[in-house]
Amino acid sequence: METYIIFAAAVLLLARASWQTVLALLNHSHVKKCSHSPPEAVNQVMDQKTFTRSISYTLDKNRMEVFSIWYGAIILGVLLFSGILPWFYHLYFEAENYSFILSESLFLVSIYIILSLTGLPLEYYSKFKLEERYGFNKSTVGLWIKDNLKGLIIGLVIGVPLISMIIFLIFRLGDFWWIWGFVLVVVFQLVMMILYPMIILPWFNKLSPLPDGELKDRLMQLADRTGFKARTIQIMDGSKRSGHSNAFFTGFGRFRRIVLFDTLVEQLNPQELEAVLAHEIGHYQKGHIPKMTALSWAMLLAGFALIAWLLNTPGFIQAFGFNPEQAGPAPVLLLFGLLAGLATFWLSPALSLISRKYEYESDRFAAEHTGNQPMIMALRKLSEKNLANLTPHPVYSGFYYSHPALVERENALKQTAPVPD
Repeated sequence: METYIIFAAAVLLLARASWQTVLALLNHSHVKKCSHSPPEAVNQVMDQKTFTRSISYTLDKNRMEVFSIWYGAIILGVLLFSGILPWFYHLYFEAENYSFILSESLFLVSIYIILSLTGLPLEYYSKFKLEERYGFNKSTVGLWIKDNLKGLIIGLVIGVPLISMIIFLIFRLGDFWWIWGFVLVVVFQLVMMILYPMIILPWFNKLSPLPDGELKDRLMQLADRTGFKARTIQIMDGSKRSGHSNAFFTGFGRFRRIVLFDTLVEQLNPQELEAVLAHEIGHYQKGHIPKMTALSWAMLLAGFALIAWLLNTPGFIQAFGFNPEQAGPAPVLLLFGLLAGLATFWLSPALSLISRKYEYESDRFAAEHTGNQPMIMALRKLSEKNLANLTPHPVYSGFYYSHPALVERENALKQTAPVPD
């Protein structure tokens, strides 16, 4: 049995990396080909100079993507098949003097920290080389280090207690611990939806109320008109890290708030910002967030059920070098976390398809409440400012893109009748 498990893990690892590489190469070739004969719709979005820069940016990201794929695959392969994980687990517990539950939790967090460290070189190159080359990076090395240290502290403060509670449930509640583990994580997520914008987000970014004026009046009237009762609209200083822009809302109920990146406010006029906000409200009014949350919870419940089964299958951790008679639940939790992505990766096209469907619906909602032209112009400006890939390979975008490509979104918006004057 152990041999089959190792073989299956190796096949999944190589299959994912290989298919990711195929997709990246398809996209690279397609984008390069389109650079010589761009579709007519591209000329309405970017001038030739900007389009050339967007092609160069896309191809550079594409090359880095291929490197990242195999870099990550090698790191994961070493962790899974070299025997380093059981060696570290044994070494860790020989030196540890804490309670068993806390020791298990700290072991898992230690591996998480190690994995995070292996990703830092790629993150550094992406931010301070690639993104800076195209004028997007606004951060400094000092700020980047502070952000990572803050993330580490938050991970420890939140992660250790949460993992400890899950392990406690495994020991105390018997065969049905996984149901209560699922409930625990769901409650944790709901609490974090409230606390994140209030406590965690301000630790990284400054949030300021949108100043009184035409823009605030326009956006608040839109929120009232569409039944989205927001307590406040805030501006986030995203420009201190990146030139990219975004808008989102956080929380629920009376804790709901709208957040706009300062870069977004700078790049769009009031009519276009109104359309972007209408799009975000569309996600709320169409029930996209609870639908996606329900789907994620269903997958989470299935994951907990699978972990419970694996805890009763000693051959699973034994295949990767752990001694089932001496190991606690931590090795199963760790291995599941490392391997789950190899399987769920193949669900990406279905999840992306659902997400794109919701984007079309939200675009239609925005067009119905603000007119289709402001949304089209906003999308064009954002694509130009962010050097978006206007000509992705259909298979690549179908597998990965949570948002439709610009030309597809425009075509759909043009079929939506403008709002009457």
